Amino acid sequence: MLRLSAPVTGTAMTVGIVAGLVCMPAVGRWLDRGARGTVVAASTLVRVLGVALLLAAPTGHVWLFTAAALFLGIGNQAWPAAHAALVATVAQGRDRDNALAGSRALRNAALGVGALLATVCLAGGTTALRALAAVTALAYLAAAALAWSVHVHARPAEATPDEDRDKDPAPRMLVLLATNVVYVFCLNVPEVAIPLVLVTRFHASPMWPAAVFVANTVLVVTLQVPVTVLMSRFSRRTVLALSGVVLAASYLGFLTATSLGHGWGVPAIAAVSVVCTIGEIIYAGSATALVTALAARGSAGLWGSLAAATLLSSLAVATEKDQRASGVTS
Repeated sequence: MLRLSAPVTGTAMTVGIVAGLVCMPAVGRWLDRGARGTVVAASTLVRVLGVALLLAAPTGHVWLFTAAALFLGIGNQAWPAAHAALVATVAQGRDRDNALAGSRALRNAALGVGALLATVCLAGGTTALRALAAVTALAYLAAAALAWSVHVHARPAEATPDEDRDKDPAPRMLVLLATNVVYVFCLNVPEVAIPLVLVTRFHASPMWPAAVFVANTVLVVTLQVPVTVLMSRFSRRTVLALSGVVLAASYLGFLTATSLGHGWGVPAIAAVSVVCTIGEIIYAGSATALVTALAARGSAGLWGSLAAATLLSSLAVATEKDQRASGVTS
């Protein structure tokens, strides 16, 4: 649509992700002051601004595209933390875990539909893509209005009684956040590496990366809630550790699959990606819930936003690797 090179596009997207990373502590403090629906609506409106700048950018205009990526990055990364805090306010315990799992399944279903629509619009050229972006902006506006209408607020951190707060959550939370960095890095790298390995090393048809994406989406949509409910009989820490074991097994599987050569390598990588997705499903059903459960009630917003920030830092690295690889292979 804008005819920008892959390195320029990747760099702009990385800037947006890093900007979202920088904003996360402020989002957390806002949540700790009791805001819920307002933060969700604000993060959605920031996305609307990003789409508007994208539509206004003329062909080849790098700076407007970078500004659009900046606002989209901030909105895209602030929204999950705000949404998780909203869910944690209206639901408790395992009901909260199941609600978070259900919302993730719905988001993945929407991503699949969006990817399909984008593929169809690609055939229609620039006009169709701009129309899709405009419809997306209108959908964001409607979502912001709905979030604003909820009028959900929480008790500010300053008003939380001392006996309701965790005495010293910082040591446990810092360990958990450091662990989360490893988890999300291991989850984000395959999203970038698998398509590159399939296309550049094995010279596979683009159908294979598409099939992996579709399989990932279908598995998350169909299994996220049932697996979260099934795992609710175990402690969240046990489930999180189990997801690490599954992810480690999938990485060993990827190493083995890449050594099989062109004959069996491609289907083997696709099969192992299913195992990786299972690990992702187990992780997603426990990580956010564990952060919410361990955080002090008066600072849950800050800790939740920092947990989201660990995901952003790994995603920024993965995006940077992607744009470098694209620059080399183009």
